[in-house]
Amino acid sequence: MNLMDFLPGVGGGTIVVVLLALFVIISIFLGVRIVPQSEKYVVERFGRLKSVLGPGINLIVPFIDRVRHKVSILERQLPNSSQDAITADNVLVQVETSVFYRILQPEKTVYRIRDVDGAIATTVAGIVRSEIGKMELDEVQSNRTALISSIKSLVESAVDDWGIEVTRAEILDVNLDEATRAAMLQQLNAERARRAQVTEAEGRRRAVELAADADLYAAEQTAKARRVQADAEAYATGVVAAAIQDNGIEAAQYQIALKQVESLNALGAGEGKQTIIVPADALEAFGNAFKMLKGVAR
Repeated sequence: MNLMDFLPGVGGGTIVVVLLALFVIISIFLGVRIVPQSEKYVVERFGRLKSVLGPGINLIVPFIDRVRHKVSILERQLPNSSQDAITADNVLVQVETSVFYRILQPEKTVYRIRDVDGAIATTVAGIVRSEIGKMELDEVQSNRTALISSIKSLVESAVDDWGIEVTRAEILDVNLDEATRAAMLQQLNAERARRAQVTEAEGRRRAVELAADADLYAAEQTAKARRVQADAEAYATGVVAAAIQDNGIEAAQYQIALKQVESLNALGAGEGKQTIIVPADALEAFGNAFKMLKGVAR
């Protein structure tokens, strides 16, 4: 029996055309590949790499070329991992890391490495231990940005042959054991106490400086006042001396009598002074003063 027995009334030429049409449809179906934007296809020909198909419509040779691998080019995140490391000052720390990457060259990733995630995780763990071993604990805590940048650069160099780009490498946390935490807390408290003592000492020193400045300023002002007073007294003495030179002894007697009168007035103006003791020659001083005043008035 043959195909003609099942299709009575159909000529041999028609069957050939149908089979040819089926072959063409299958060839088109196998030869046209529509690749999504987020993927790349690795094509093999007889078991060897032929090409890498990018997003869009691509043509391959039917029955000869075969899409062997469909690789996503989206950014991926490795599971967070923790690894122990020892710093340069012999402190054991537990570092939690996270790495983001994406595949740029699928042909390298497919044919050069079997477990991409595992390989990257192992590489990151080794680099983290190596870099932290070069730094002391304080540097690890304070220079985390520089440490992350160094780790990212080293990981990129290590995975370059795999056709992978490391987009981000993060150190999520640096954990310490309880003994180290207690020692660091004690050191922190001691540092805070030292800073407080320094601040208090600075405050006392500043207060002494300000008090000294205030005393200096007061002394300067007192000296200025005394200088002004001395200048005034010198001027008054000069005026009196000129008057004596011009008017003779009467001017001197007049000044003395005037001072005596002013002194007695000041003595009588005091508060609570009900009784005033006048010297024996006070009346004579008053008389002399009044006589001289009358003489000046004339």
